[in-house]
Amino acid sequence: MKKPPFVDWIHEYKKEFLRGDILAGVIVAIMLVPQGMAYAILAGLPPVTGLYASTIPLLLYAFSGSSRHLAVGPVAMTSLLVYAGCAPLAEPGSPEYMRYVLLLAFMVGITQLALGVFRMGFIVNYVSHAAISGFTSAAAIVIFLSQLKRLLGLNLVASHSTPQLAIDVARHIGETRFSALVIGIAGIAIMVFSRRKFPRFPAPLLVVMGGALCAWFFKLDKAGLSIVGNVPRGLPDFSIPAFESKTIIALFPTALTIVFVGYMESIAVAQLIASREKYKVSPNREFIGLGAANVAAAFFSGYPVTGGFSRTAINYEAGAKTPLASIMTAFLALFTLLFLTPLFYYLPYSVLAAIITVAVLGLVNVTEAIRLFRIKKSDGSILFLTFILTLSLGIEKGIIAGVVLSLVLFIWRSSHPHMAELGFLEKEGVFRDVKRYSGAKTFPGILILRIDASLYFANMAFIENHLRHRIEDRPDLKCIIFDMEGVNDIDAVAVTVLEEMMKQYESRGIRFLFASMKGPVRDLVLRARWHEKFGDSFQYLSIQKALDHIPFN
Repeated sequence: MKKPPFVDWIHEYKKEFLRGDILAGVIVAIMLVPQGMAYAILAGLPPVTGLYASTIPLLLYAFSGSSRHLAVGPVAMTSLLVYAGCAPLAEPGSPEYMRYVLLLAFMVGITQLALGVFRMGFIVNYVSHAAISGFTSAAAIVIFLSQLKRLLGLNLVASHSTPQLAIDVARHIGETRFSALVIGIAGIAIMVFSRRKFPRFPAPLLVVMGGALCAWFFKLDKAGLSIVGNVPRGLPDFSIPAFESKTIIALFPTALTIVFVGYMESIAVAQLIASREKYKVSPNREFIGLGAANVAAAFFSGYPVTGGFSRTAINYEAGAKTPLASIMTAFLALFTLLFLTPLFYYLPYSVLAAIITVAVLGLVNVTEAIRLFRIKKSDGSILFLTFILTLSLGIEKGIIAGVVLSLVLFIWRSSHPHMAELGFLEKEGVFRDVKRYSGAKTFPGILILRIDASLYFANMAFIENHLRHRIEDRPDLKCIIFDMEGVNDIDAVAVTVLEEMMKQYESRGIRFLFASMKGPVRDLVLRARWHEKFGDSFQYLSIQKALDHIPFN
């Protein structure tokens, strides 16, 4: 049985790692405490819930995940998805809403555990990068608009509909509270400046302390500034999700969305750092680690968590070598809950909004959209459509639409394989696409076709039609040579269709030969008894060998 990852890093632990792990743990905790509170607000939860989600879940991931640097905890995207999924079911912040959030965390965790145990990590490959990028950019705009009411000190009805948010802000812009605006803008300016000039400096903590001191010293809460107020002190309570079949069905799409979006964010940064540090990250083990963290969040008053890109980068840059850094972060979050929560009483909500705004600034990736359109317009179109659909239809429907569009594009591409007519370049002694090489020599009565895809039930109709048009254009045709070098697999339906095509055109005097057929494909056609039906027509090792055996060539 394979050893858990923590056995390796504990066994290999060196004394010189300790300073970097402790320093990184402290720095990430300083960042995570205000961010966790801010993201909990974004999720429609009390700020303390973000602290609860930054304790036991981190410990569980540290001992079950495969990344030594991933900083797990609340993130903006997951928080927004939590709100989008649970707000239609109950009033945000209410006890009933909290029960739904706990159930959602449990569903996310169990799904991730199942995907990891059954080694299903590969399925995330079917969610295209273009769809995720378009969704992320649109969601960042939704997050920013949702925080404008706190940045401006407006009293608006909660909504994550982009048009509604924009309309509401425009209607009430005249009610802007000057103190909230000044504190929020100052916080954004400080954090942006710090991120560019001093990326390791814990600017969010400075902004939290400065905002709370301003609110306390000038008694801004008496003048109408919205503050956090009492933050409960103490460890997270043991909680039990509300297991109701109707609620499970209602939350299932949200759970799946969080599973895939959260995993994509986690695995991307985890693999990037692992490649630099020369160790392996297991996709399936990552599902198990994140699943354990989310199940822990469900039973310890938290909400869904995942690996954060920016916090992980800071964890790595601060000198973290092992998951001990995350363990240190979790214990500092517990220390904050036990002793420091009264310090957050005067914390303005506009400061939390500023933290969220800065966190999502980098998620709008215009450069990536331009790059995808330049390289392949279909991928750029997926990004753009997902972006527009997310803004217009909402968060959940937007990502589902993006995934569906990605799958449709994948199916369309695989059902329309690239096929090239080949000719011979005498000087180089190779066969190449006649459209790309004008000097490629063709042969009278012979058509050489290369198929650049595996053959299966969905693309055989396209291949049949393509071949029919080719034959109609060449009435003198006597032989067709299929170059099978690009065919890695073939299914039973494709075998049957090829047999029918060979029999159909043989009656018209057209012979079929197959060259460069790979071993696994040859094994399959042998099981279909092609050697009995068609002799050696599929045994040629190269196109030239096939040409040499054509009697009229």
